[in-house]
Amino acid sequence: MLFDIDGAAAYCYTGGKTFDPALPTVVFIHGAQNDHSVWALQSRYLAHHGYGVLAVDLPGHGRSKDEAKRSVEEMADWLLAVLDAAGVVQAALVGHSMGSLIALELSQRAPERVAKLALLGTAYPMKVSDALLNTSRANEQAAIDMVNIYSHSSMAQKPSCPGPGFSVMGGAQRLMQRMSALNPEQLFYTDFHACNAYANGEAAAQAVRCPTLFILGSKDMMTPAKATKLLTTAIPHGRVVQVDAGHSMMAEQPDAVLDALIAFLR
Repeated sequence: MLFDIDGAAAYCYTGGKTFDPALPTVVFIHGAQNDHSVWALQSRYLAHHGYGVLAVDLPGHGRSKDEAKRSVEEMADWLLAVLDAAGVVQAALVGHSMGSLIALELSQRAPERVAKLALLGTAYPMKVSDALLNTSRANEQAAIDMVNIYSHSSMAQKPSCPGPGFSVMGGAQRLMQRMSALNPEQLFYTDFHACNAYANGEAAAQAVRCPTLFILGSKDMMTPAKATKLLTTAIPHGRVVQVDAGHSMMAEQPDAVLDALIAFLR
């Protein structure tokens, strides 16, 4: 599904169903160097079980056009414009990693538009090492390799994404490579710098009043559970669910993530 946002196409995957804004809406927001496809199982299931689904491609990612936004605040404003264009009055926001910061920021900017908030693989501050940022500028492929290793709990997950012979790590690497090919203007650096520079997370978290869910990977090296303490303290009513996975939990433990989301959205 395509919307026009400031003269540029914004793509949202609707889970194989025609989007109906009259249904309870769930908006999925991907992380750095990714697109909507990281939510393949979760978005499709919910779309076929009573929800209106919008799994966005952020600007400069996947099928969405325009340049990549350079800050979490700009991405939150863009996402609000997508909700307006889709005719969505209120939605549950589900964000992973960088997407969790976008969801958090939007919940402060327009709290009346956010019914529920699910933050996966989140942390604040979401600091990125100078070594990774510098590598992304000098050798983007090397940076992709580094993050791909850090984001997975093992080379071959058991159980893995439903599909015999499917390589979770290989699929993630190819997706990141595809994002670089679609947007050669140092997309990796732009995304990770935005995470590193975001400074409003604590204030945004303290303002959250809606039901909140944290889904954390017990083997996450990118955003380990201890890095989420500031957010879980600032949102004391938030429920925490831990899954046996690394940072790429939607692929490593898709059913566990989906089960947690289903229970939360009900």
